[in-house]
Amino acid sequence: MKIEQRQVEAFLKKPDPKIRGVVVYGNDDGLVAERAVALAKTVCEDLKDPFRVVDIAGDVLKADPARLADEFSALSMMGGRRVIRVRPAGEESAAALENLAAASVGDALVVIEGGNLTPRSSLRTLAETEDCLAALPCYMDSEAALEGLVESAARTRGLGVDPDALDWIVERLGGDRGQSRSEVDKLLLYKGSDGTKTVSLGDALAVLGDTAAIGIDDVVAATFDGELIALDRALDRVFAEGGNPVQLVRALQRHVDQLHLVAGHAAKGGNLEGAMFKARGLPRGGPVRQRFERHLRAWPLKRLSDALQAILKAEQECKSTGYPDEAIARRICLALASSARTAKARR
Repeated sequence: MKIEQRQVEAFLKKPDPKIRGVVVYGNDDGLVAERAVALAKTVCEDLKDPFRVVDIAGDVLKADPARLADEFSALSMMGGRRVIRVRPAGEESAAALENLAAASVGDALVVIEGGNLTPRSSLRTLAETEDCLAALPCYMDSEAALEGLVESAARTRGLGVDPDALDWIVERLGGDRGQSRSEVDKLLLYKGSDGTKTVSLGDALAVLGDTAAIGIDDVVAATFDGELIALDRALDRVFAEGGNPVQLVRALQRHVDQLHLVAGHAAKGGNLEGAMFKARGLPRGGPVRQRFERHLRAWPLKRLSDALQAILKAEQECKSTGYPDEAIARRICLALASSARTAKARR
């Protein structure tokens, strides 16, 4: 069963009792993690409970595909329903998911955190087509979703947000839910200590400043603009602040995915504005939109396809070669930026 966007909130609060396994996937790692936690907590509020919560890595299921069904059927020693968390997971978990769907007894809830699964993914297809399974997509937040995130978080603390402050915050935040929530929480923590009830533009400038804009987004911008000096500075800052190299590589992938979607639509004679609307998380205007359009002009479809293959290879190398992740992330950024710089010099 595929969970439609309009069904998500209700499903997260009360999953259908006939569903035994949920594959949570998409290009927003933060939102995948957030929704997976929300689902798990519908079964057991304390996710550190050793009797009711089991954590399994996807590669473990590759070696032992029967284990997921076994865990689903097992009873808690202390009573109560159990939750089985599988993370991270990919195609290696598909056989285990088939066994789960075929299991005869059990009442645990299995929550699988997948990556950016394609429509051809066996894991995703199983979850979408089996009646006892569900597929929950998580894509980067749109401008409207970010506004809702900020206002909802402020309301829970008894605060309001000035319209100009809201516009500025949304423009500065990226599409990744985890990063966005972290920035918003930081702002509201600061605001809760000053005694006033409304977040102003001055508050947002004081707390967030450039920190939401400088970082991974700046690495992506410099990479696809071919600005080698700016790229070097942005990479140094990201890693000095403890940035995750794999998350950085995935940010490159998300950007290429969006560019490829729009460029492919335009290449088939489609309406460019319509294709831009499909690029999730892309603002209607402002510098982020302008940057996207600039990259769209500079990166033709063939080079985007080549870039995507190189990025996917880099992520695989981060997970399998044993080489330092930071070095691999820097190398792919430099390679793409050099390609952009060379192409720019030819124009």
